[in-house]
Amino acid sequence: MSSELQLRVDLIETAKRLAREGLVEGTAGNLSVRTPEGGVLLTPASLAYETMSPEDLALCDLAGNVLGGARRPTTEKALHLAVLRAHAEFGAVIHSHAKFASMFAVAREPIPCVIEEFQIYVGGEVPIARYELSGSDALGEECAKQLAQRSAVLMANHGLLAAGRDLAQAFHVTALVERGAQIVLGARMLGRVAELPPETLAKFAAVYAAQRRRE
Repeated sequence: MSSELQLRVDLIETAKRLAREGLVEGTAGNLSVRTPEGGVLLTPASLAYETMSPEDLALCDLAGNVLGGARRPTTEKALHLAVLRAHAEFGAVIHSHAKFASMFAVAREPIPCVIEEFQIYVGGEVPIARYELSGSDALGEECAKQLAQRSAVLMANHGLLAAGRDLAQAFHVTALVERGAQIVLGARMLGRVAELPPETLAKFAAVYAAQRRRE
């Protein structure tokens, strides 16, 4: 595992990449990553990614106690910590307001698994977590439950949550889900969305399960 200093740099770079690629806007969204010592680094509240530095990140333990940092952690702290407590295989969490994924979240409709990559890297369709107030413990627990067999979940009327063994994988899942959401919307405009064959889903479900066990 990378050192805490390197993780701070990587987290800031990932946050800025989210902004560059239009997956977040302004101060929306937030990120977290586990440290080698068992703590969690989180982006701070109400600070633009463009001006964020490694020193601005907050360090917490899994119980939510702030261990360091000049700025208070994101108001979605409970969301990140609930996921990381529940799933030891995940080392990073990204909450974004990606445009197309958020359309499905507002419609409260899952994103179907109609491309093979979804089954391999996400584990299947992206489910909808029931609506809970932003920043609440209830939202964190609901999302953690939905991620038992998936690497991404839509938060009703809110946005997208993606997790991975590290920041690179969490970013990949975020970008893949956003691209998948756009593809599904386009396919519906063309007329229909064809399902993948059951044997394909079964084959790649096993790939996802094996990959997740290795994380």
